[in-house]
Parts: sequence; C-alpha cells; structure tokens
Amino acid sequence: MSKVDARGLACPAPVLATKAAIESEHPERMEVLVDNDPSRENVTRFLASQGYTSAVEQDGDVYTITATRGADAPQTEPVAEAPEGAPTKIMVMVASDCMGTGDDVLGAKLMINFIKTLKEMGDELWRLVFVNSGVKLTIDGAGTLADIQDLEATGLTILVCGTCLDHFNLLERKQVGQTTNMLDIVTAMQLADKVINI
Repeated sequence: MSKVDARGLACPAPVLATKAAIESEHPERMEVLVDNDPSRENVTRFLASQGYTSAVEQDGDVYTITATRGADAPQTEPVAEAPEGAPTKIMVMVASDCMGTGDDVLGAKLMINFIKTLKEMGDELWRLVFVNSGVKLTIDGAGTLADIQDLEATGLTILVCGTCLDHFNLLERKQVGQTTNMLDIVTAMQLADKVINI
C-alpha cells in the first residue's frame, strides 16, 4: 500500500503529493493523511477522478483517507481537438465579491448584475471559478446565490476555492459549486480556450 503523509501541507500540496504517488507507484491501494477539511475533500475528489473508491476516518484533526483502485479506473488518453463548430470554452474567474474599485456598494451591485447576465454567454461559458473574496458570492445569504445555482442547474461546472473558503471561515456556508483546489483551477485554465478574470 502506498502511503502519503500530507499533514501540515497547504492546498494544493496534498493533492499534488497524492498525484505524484499515483504517477510513480500506480498503487492498487493507498492511504493519505491530511489535517484539514478542504484537503480531505480535494484529495477524495481527486482520487475519485483517478478511479479510486475512498473511505475516510477521522481521529482528532487528522483524516485518514484509504483508497482502493477500481477495475474500471480511467486510462489516460490524449486530449482530442474540439470538433469544428464546437463552442469556445470560456472560463470566468471571479476573484472578488465586488466588481471594480472605488465604491464597494456600487461594486457589489455591479457584481450581482454581472452574475445575472452571465447566462447570455450561452454554451461558451464552460467553467465559473470563485477565488479569494469571490467565494463570498457562493454562500447562504449572498445576493448572487440564486443566479449561480440556476447556472449550475444548466450543467455548468462551478469551482469554489477551498483554501479561500477556509480562510474566511465559510466552508460550512457554501451553497453551490464544487469545493476545489489550485490544481483543478490551473488545469481548467489550460483546457479553456479563453480565461476572463473579474
């Protein structure tokens, strides 16, 4: 069994350490130790994407993730080029709960209007990513929550930075999207045809 001790490591290091162990050892079973909830969620989700089934045990602040590789684990395939006529894949990264600088009250109103209008991008809107104070737009009570939930209901993938939620003590208040890590965000940037930063 491969063992990864990722205690004390900040995002995305636990996922990167797990990824490195899988790539170098190709283990059928592995055990990963982490000491915070965002790392537990991110490592578990990454393992699932690699064809592993995970069980988690908690002892104090330490989570032990035990993973077993399934028979139908995905094989690495080259990324196919998009067929001609396929929509452009646009990733929108929202790094603030306000739009622009100068007046935060106005900025908050502009951000609500921006999120409301995102649906006009149609099929070209491929990923919506929230980092830094942008994660505040995904929590209960946010004026943008209903519109973001509507976007998610259409099948849009929404990624919310786990480190950022943890920093603002908002992990329990997130109501929409997948809690994610910097590896997922960087990978999404690589795959996108265009990245728009707000």
